[in-house]
Amino acid sequence: MTAMGILFLIAAAIIALRDLFLISTAYTFGFYLDNFVNAEINNEKFVIAMAIGGGILLFWGYYRKKEDHGPPDEHEWRRSNR
Repeated sequence: MTAMGILFLIAAAIIALRDLFLISTAYTFGFYLDNFVNAEINNEKFVIAMAIGGGILLFWGYYRKKEDHGPPDEHEWRRSNR
């Protein structure tokens, strides 16, 4: 999950920088910032969602419970010996 979180954060940064470059060449920087808070669904909203999702995946991957590699219990034996 940690790797997916990092990929989400990198993709969000690439989209944000691409939009900043494309919009700032034609419009002002204020127009770019307004896209983060207006009511329309646009790339900037996806950047926010991807950053939040990437943060959650990063947190989940970093703090998840470590798997127990002890002997299998009765349920695992039945499942593997079909």
